[in-house]
Amino acid sequence: MSLALSDALRDALSTWLDHLSALEGAAENTLRAYRTDVAGFLGFLAAHGGESIGPARLGRVTQTDMRAWMAHERSRGTQARSLARNLSAVKSFTRWLAEREGFDPTAILAARSPKFQRKLPRPLSEDAAREVIGQIGTQPREEWIAARDAAVVTLLYGCGLRISEALGLTGAASPLPETLRILGKGGKERVVPTLPVARRAVADYVRLCPFPVADEPGAALFRGARGGPLNPRLISRAMESARAGLGLPATATPHALRHSFATHLLAAGGDLRAIQELLGHASLSTTQTYTAVDTARLMEIYDRAHPRAATVQSKG
Repeated sequence: MSLALSDALRDALSTWLDHLSALEGAAENTLRAYRTDVAGFLGFLAAHGGESIGPARLGRVTQTDMRAWMAHERSRGTQARSLARNLSAVKSFTRWLAEREGFDPTAILAARSPKFQRKLPRPLSEDAAREVIGQIGTQPREEWIAARDAAVVTLLYGCGLRISEALGLTGAASPLPETLRILGKGGKERVVPTLPVARRAVADYVRLCPFPVADEPGAALFRGARGGPLNPRLISRAMESARAGLGLPATATPHALRHSFATHLLAAGGDLRAIQELLGHASLSTTQTYTAVDTARLMEIYDRAHPRAATVQSKG
């Protein structure tokens, strides 16, 4: 952090991050990103004004200062999506500090976030998801490794788990119960029902695994070839091989199976709030992204199948 920042401002930033960690359960990666974002903004203010700054300086920030900072970030190649995240962190810190210090944060809080096109998740079709799981279950030469990889991707698609959550399971999860308690991002816990196919896949893996995973409740459930915790990169490689064999696009990643879980549930009439709980999203707006995916897919089908569209295509 810039040496032009006062000790009081440094302490305030550290205290805010501690607050996010202790009271809101923010993940370590999130805290690092917030520290970088806010420190970058404060460092800019110090350099821009040519002075050491403390908490009171944030109360004197003007709209001109905000425009100058955002222009500076763009000149450094910061994309709109990243700049929006930076601004969000700065606003959050400023709002918190203003309540403690009693200054007016209006100029900072009123700054408009840059517009950007949100990337929609790229789920697999239901057929493709099933084919991927089947392909992965036959790729490795060793039967237990094939069963392991198939069990992991079945949990991603059948339960909507993140790969870190699936690989974070311990031997205590075997045999797989009808519901799993998952500790997700930010330490948030959720309960996820497990389908019979997922329970069978994990049971098949445990039965074939040469390591006594069921007898070691605190050790990793999914093991590598030498018995250590399974590296997520190995599942990514399994997906790469599967999509190459099936002719699927590069977007067919392990995380795409989680997207597929949500999209297919929504298409089948699933409740958005329930899907939010199953995925462990902190905000419903994150889950609502899948409604856009479903709408986009319906429009593609409409464009291909509607008689009027077909007539236009034939005339062309």
